[in-house]
Amino acid sequence: MRGSIVGIEDGLTSPKPGSWHGMFLELLDNLYAACVIGPLVVGYWRGTWNLMGEYIYPSDLPTSLMISLALGVFGHLVFNIFQGPLRSHLNADKHRLVYYIASRLYTEIYGTVCVNTWRGGWEIINLYTTHNVLYVVVITLVCAVLLALLRGLRNITASPFVVVIDSRREYFDVPTYFKLSGSKQPGLYILDCMFSVLVIGSLVVFVWRGLWVLLDMELFPEDKALSAWASVLIGYGVTAVTFSLQPLMRWTCDRLTGIWRVIVADLFLFFSFIGTINVWRGVWQLLDHYFLPENRLLSNWITHVASLLLLILLNCSNSVLVRGVYIDAEEPAGQCVVFPVYYIRLFFQKERTKKQKKILESLNRVEFNNVVIVDKKPNTKVEQNHQINRNLDAVPLTIIDNPKSNGDHNTHENKQ
Repeated sequence: MRGSIVGIEDGLTSPKPGSWHGMFLELLDNLYAACVIGPLVVGYWRGTWNLMGEYIYPSDLPTSLMISLALGVFGHLVFNIFQGPLRSHLNADKHRLVYYIASRLYTEIYGTVCVNTWRGGWEIINLYTTHNVLYVVVITLVCAVLLALLRGLRNITASPFVVVIDSRREYFDVPTYFKLSGSKQPGLYILDCMFSVLVIGSLVVFVWRGLWVLLDMELFPEDKALSAWASVLIGYGVTAVTFSLQPLMRWTCDRLTGIWRVIVADLFLFFSFIGTINVWRGVWQLLDHYFLPENRLLSNWITHVASLLLLILLNCSNSVLVRGVYIDAEEPAGQCVVFPVYYIRLFFQKERTKKQKKILESLNRVEFNNVVIVDKKPNTKVEQNHQINRNLDAVPLTIIDNPKSNGDHNTHENKQ
């Protein structure tokens, strides 16, 4: 879900200085991620989380949480281990309708698995630990440091700093920590999946839960509505600053190497995380407070169903999934601090590619026609057309077969 080098291989890196068109499209992408995708993802999680509490042993909270955690961990391991068979058997080129239905069903099931994992782990911690500020701060910092030492801190990133396009080629890909192959090393691959889910995933939950609980305790705890609005303002303020700082941070990381580049990238990612968690907390609690508070069950069902359907229609449904493990500062130079927020730019890239292909095809047809009449009119038209093709070769074309848009930097073609 976090994303990696999406956009780099498609020529969609940060716009060049003075490129107003590129800067405008980047701004639109950032606004789209923050104002559309982010709230929809939060709405889906809020509705699903609360529905699990309504239907899984609602009268016995400890049992409910243990079942959620077990379902979540087991489901994560299944989707990690069997991603290869899913990818090979659900092929959009062979059975488009079957693929589309099965892939969206996959998103709904996997999304429910993700929410259960977090609900089980999060609420069990709440149930059996104290809400002392110092205790929460220490545990949160220890888990964040452990993630940084494992070079996995970037896994705390989520919407609005990630937009996951439902790419056919990478729809079922779940990168693991050690990037082992299931076909070549099945035993080690299962251990890799378990480490990714049980260790990295648990540390991420601890960090998220710690900062969220601190906000609950310290940010207007006596007034939930005011606290929610404050989180929204802080979250979107930090989000705006973070997006604005990307060019500077990219310039900085371009000039750093080794451990210093990782440290700077991690600090920037953690700053963005403060914005992320405030956006999630604010939107979540505003929905609790204002959206059908007298009928919570209906409110939860609407946010669950409507959010997922809208994300499917927008081709961003996989944005709700928390899957895979990504390594800090893995990308070249300053790309490690560029957030994978590509939606509008990919659309324009596809349209530009279509036009380039049409130009190339038409020039090839002209050349073919001229070659046919070469005996009657030697040298003139053919030479002109060869010159056109030579000029075209000198222009870099960005040909995208299937743009990488889901943020999985290790596809089955180059990593698994």
